Amino acid sequence: MKTKLVLSGASKAAIVQATASALDQGQLHALESGAMCCMLSKQQYLSDEGKSWHPHLMLFVPGNAAKGWGGNLTGSPVIAADDPEEWLTILMVWVGTWSDGTPAPGMAR
Repeated sequence: MKTKLVLSGASKAAIVQATASALDQGQLHALESGAMCCMLSKQQYLSDEGKSWHPHLMLFVPGNAAKGWGGNLTGSPVIAADDPEEWLTILMVWVGTWSDGTPAPGMAR
C-alpha cells in the first residue's frame, strides 16, 4: 500500500494518514517482533543524509520499545528510533565489519 502511494506521487502527509488509517482499521497489521534486516554493504542506502552510514542490523519492534531494549543509553550499542507513524521502533545495532570483511569505521556516539 505504502509503495503504491509513493509511486503514485502522494504527499508524505497523505501517506502517513493512509498508513495510520489502515493500521487503525486493521487493514494493515503491526509488524511482529523479530522482523529485521541487515545493512552490511558499503553500497547501502539508509537515507539521503546517510547513504553509506555503518554496517548494522535493524530490528523492527512493535510500539515504543527503545527503553526496554536499552536504546540510546550511554554505552549501549543499540540506537533506537521511535516511528509512531508506523507503530514501531527501529533498533539499529552497529557491526564492526562490512559484508566484504573489511573493518568498518569506528562508531562515535
